[in-house]
Amino acid sequence: MRTILFRTDSSATIGTGHIMRDLVLASQLEKQYPQAEILFATQNFKGNINHKISESGYEIIELKTNGQDELIEILKACHVDMLVIDNYEIDYQYELYIKEHCSVQILAFDDTHEKHNCDILLNHNISANKKRYKDLVPKNCELRCGAKYTLLRAEFIKEKKKKEKKTQTKIKTIFLAMGGADHSNINREILKVLEKFDNLKVNVAITTANRNFKELKSYVQGRKWINLHINSNKIAKLIKKSDFAIITPSVTANEVYFMGTPFIAIKTAQNQDEMYKYLKSKKFLVLENFQDKKLKKAITHLLKRENKNVK
Repeated sequence: MRTILFRTDSSATIGTGHIMRDLVLASQLEKQYPQAEILFATQNFKGNINHKISESGYEIIELKTNGQDELIEILKACHVDMLVIDNYEIDYQYELYIKEHCSVQILAFDDTHEKHNCDILLNHNISANKKRYKDLVPKNCELRCGAKYTLLRAEFIKEKKKKEKKTQTKIKTIFLAMGGADHSNINREILKVLEKFDNLKVNVAITTANRNFKELKSYVQGRKWINLHINSNKIAKLIKKSDFAIITPSVTANEVYFMGTPFIAIKTAQNQDEMYKYLKSKKFLVLENFQDKKLKKAITHLLKRENKNVK
């Protein structure tokens, strides 16, 4: 029987995106290898969403550290055939060490065109450039790059297929998602900018991994034009029924792009730089950092474009 181990983490600082996309890949691997045993090795960080792994039916092995030797012990004890690495703290040297001590196939996630010692490299972002991995991976490494490999939850595929006609109204619906954890804590700042506009309804998507959850919930109270969606499993539906979205240039950009919803992307972390540059080169509305005046200008631009369609 084939054994597949995912090495990944989530927290209020790291965010929730790694776990969510790993669960999509895990479901794909289940179909590819029906008899496979799929395990997750994670650390118990504050604000993690490890419950999502358990809810999906996968066993969790809790790690004490991110040490190489601890992981190797697990790889050997569980007779792991494939190791899926989705962790920015695990680099080329770490992967090389694993290869030297274990006979295991490595599938490595990569978002920023880094050097890897792996058998399969997966960069599922729409910004991925296969040519940039020349000399960064072994010659026999299989490259899976670009929109063809974008990991989308089943809800997105289902919603995309639905042919629902949008009703044109003066009230515009905005989807706001600055990451499940919103480590930059700018949801409220964005909402303050949106409050300056009339006839808006905003759906804010967050998770309980957000350290500022209570403050945001308090801010939303009494503002009937804001709906807070916590740990929602209807993100695709929220995106589809929105006139436009305000997001980070991250995994969420892949999802919004797939759904065909106009968006403004605000960079909040260094690891979003690749996607930010790609979107900017393709003339999408992007901000290198949050600035209320620039965001207001971008929102005004989108609203003008939308209002041309209102009778």
